Amino acid sequence: MALHFKCCPSELDKEQILDYLHYCKSQHKTPSASFFKHTVYGLRALFKLKGLEDKHIELPSIERPKKLPVVLSIEEVKQLIKTPKLLKHRLVISMLYDCGLRNFELRNIKIADVDLNRKQLHIRQGKGRKDRYVPLSNLLLRGLQAYLKAEKPVIWLFNGNNSKGEKVGLSGHGVFWIVNSARKKSGIQKQVTAHVLRHSYATHLLEMGLDIVSLKELLGHSCIETTMIYLHISQLGRSRSFAPLDRIFQFKKK
Repeated sequence: MALHFKCCPSELDKEQILDYLHYCKSQHKTPSASFFKHTVYGLRALFKLKGLEDKHIELPSIERPKKLPVVLSIEEVKQLIKTPKLLKHRLVISMLYDCGLRNFELRNIKIADVDLNRKQLHIRQGKGRKDRYVPLSNLLLRGLQAYLKAEKPVIWLFNGNNSKGEKVGLSGHGVFWIVNSARKKSGIQKQVTAHVLRHSYATHLLEMGLDIVSLKELLGHSCIETTMIYLHISQLGRSRSFAPLDRIFQFKKK
């Protein structure tokens, strides 16, 4: 800034400082938010040291990249679930998808949270410290019943081992390893994480006819705008999008 104006930044007025920040923004297609923050914080520190007013400098707005989430097809979800040999690993993947869980929500599930009679899972203190209930599929219920009978977990639904070999709740790395190992063995080329399974859950539910408000509650979102991103991914509407070559060559689906 000093080189740009050829004077000490403390000698600049508010308009000159804002002009410089907007100039920097225009010079870069994707300017770093941290650059603006450090510039403003540095100026405020300088003004404070010199006993000057901070001139109420504001950060210019920065457009964030608008990226749509990765979504698996139904066939890819089925393949991913079938790949692990251990029932526990198949259930971890199944619950991430069938209940739309975040990684930490899966790890926090206790046996008492699984209601086999009402076919519901109680998710306690999810993001935003909110509780919610989500339905459990009959297929998942049968797997959980077999798992509980065979493994006999005491507190946590899914256990892991700490450095001392003691039973503790499954770690975040443990969940990542289970999902990533299944992806590699299944041959799926897409990036697959716990959150990708959650994105797939939301997208598939919309495509199966669930309304956006009900989906918001199942996902535990605080505002509907967060949920509406899935409207951009789902194949919905009066006329679904299609690839034109299918029409040109009159391709018929089997």
